[in-house]
Amino acid sequence: MFVKLSRAMLSACAILTLAGTLAFSSPEVRAQHSSMPPNARVYFIWPQDGQVVGSKFWVRMGLSGAGVAPAGVEYPNTGHHHLLIDTDLPSLTEAIPHDKNHLHFGAGQTEAQLELPPGTHTLQLLLGDAAHFPHDPPLMSKKITITVRS
Repeated sequence: MFVKLSRAMLSACAILTLAGTLAFSSPEVRAQHSSMPPNARVYFIWPQDGQVVGSKFWVRMGLSGAGVAPAGVEYPNTGHHHLLIDTDLPSLTEAIPHDKNHLHFGAGQTEAQLELPPGTHTLQLLLGDAAHFPHDPPLMSKKITITVRS
C-alpha cells in the first residue's frame, strides 16, 4: 500500500503526530473524550461504495457539521481523518492504532493517493481528536467496499 505525500507534508505529519502523541499520552490528560455536534458526519467523497478503481487512486474524505484540525491542536468540534483499510473499527476508548491498516492524516489532510493490490478492499473513515482518540460518540463513515483492478 502506498500513500503519496510530499516530503514536506510527511515531515509536518510526523511532527504533528509525535506532538499529539506526546502531549496527550498520559491518562490524566485523556480522561475526557472530545465530543462533536449531533449533526456532524464523516463520509467518502470518492471513491463511492462499489466503485472499481485502478491500483493507484485518490481517496477524498468529507466532513460536515464540524471542522478539520491537525493532530495536537485542540479546538472545539474538530478532528482529523483516519482511514481504515481492510479492518474493523479499533477500540473506541483507546488511541487509534497507527499501522498499514489505520492511516493517520494528522496534518489535517482531506485527500491522499493510495496504492492497493488488485482485489476487493474495504475502507472506512474514523475521525480522531487532537490525540488520535475517537470522539464520544465516535464519528465514523459507513464502511465501503471497492474493487481494485490490475
